[in-house]
Amino acid sequence: MTKKKDKKQKSKFKKLIGKLHLWFGLLIGSIVFFISITGALYVFKDEIEGVQRKEYIYHNEPDYQNKEKLTIKTLERLVEQQVPEKYPIHWANIPIDHALSYQFYYYERNEHAWNYFDEYPVYKLAYVNPYNGKVLQVYDEKNGFFNIVKMLHWSFLLNSDWGKWVTGIPVLIFVFMLISGIILWWPKNKAARKQRFWFKWKNIKSWKRKNYDMHNIIGFYTSFFALIFSITGLFYAFFFIQAIIYVVFSGGNTQYPDFSYIKTTAPEELRTETTLDKIAQKVEELYPDAYMFALDLGHEHIDDHEHPNFEVYVRHLSYSYHKNSNLIFDKNSGELLHTRNPENKDFGEKMISANYDIHVGSIFGLPTKIIAFIVSLLCASLPVTGFMIWYGRKKKVKSSTYN
Repeated sequence: MTKKKDKKQKSKFKKLIGKLHLWFGLLIGSIVFFISITGALYVFKDEIEGVQRKEYIYHNEPDYQNKEKLTIKTLERLVEQQVPEKYPIHWANIPIDHALSYQFYYYERNEHAWNYFDEYPVYKLAYVNPYNGKVLQVYDEKNGFFNIVKMLHWSFLLNSDWGKWVTGIPVLIFVFMLISGIILWWPKNKAARKQRFWFKWKNIKSWKRKNYDMHNIIGFYTSFFALIFSITGLFYAFFFIQAIIYVVFSGGNTQYPDFSYIKTTAPEELRTETTLDKIAQKVEELYPDAYMFALDLGHEHIDDHEHPNFEVYVRHLSYSYHKNSNLIFDKNSGELLHTRNPENKDFGEKMISANYDIHVGSIFGLPTKIIAFIVSLLCASLPVTGFMIWYGRKKKVKSSTYN
């Protein structure tokens, strides 16, 4: 009797899971399809832009090894003369490899705008020869293909503060669907198991059966990676996901390291035209094998964000952001006040740093990007095959009713 009760309870549970899986799928299927396709389109952004922009990424200055670079402040003024904008330059990316161009960014965010295009009054990138200050090329990143794809994926081109909820909630439901899909997939017996792991279509002609197998088998093999990509995407939509990831991977720490107490103490009179160059020189001395570092140029911006200290972000790898160092300098004297390298960070911090790379598949370079691309396309197929299963059953019920 107990076994029969257990079977009935399991059957009722699976029926409930099946109904929720179906109705949630019909509710968010088109959104999941859209998010998956835009995610797939974005995966190879760096590789494609690297080819398109190759002649500007390298400045091609003759005999540059024997020449002096202009100061950062001088370069800033020359860029503003050649690329006049209403707003000041926000930051510069400075490569360690002296053969590469400097990158100057105009970037402003209006947090009160309701859509993406008004939210960012300017987002431009200028590639600059650091030896003569010539602007080699300017890209309007705001209206660029990949950035629009990214913001469609992120927030449907709505304000990013609340638009991320519009995509985040469906992805949260999709996580439930992936888990419920595994429960529904789980075979009852050995005979069913054979059909669940791979396609057995030798004697199968029905498109419905083939579609059903595609949904189940692709769903099963995709589910592990899809869960990873979904959860790392939810990281940007919900703070509680960030908190959970940090607490779990840091071994129970509930307080993320905070260094906002480290502030500039030197008088403003000590700041000179070459303070930023002093900082840049120190970074290059400490990390000669790094890829590049970012320097905020210290202007006020319309989003009114606070900088409690002058932090320099060092990116060690060209293909990924997860390996990075964070340095704090006195912005007036240029003295190094604090260093936090990858080896100083707990595993929770490392996971937070790696979240973007895991999400877009760049964590281990091209191989993981290919995985991300394929998984995104397969995720896009699940709402389609799922809808066809439902539509096929609905059509069968209608035809049997009329007969």
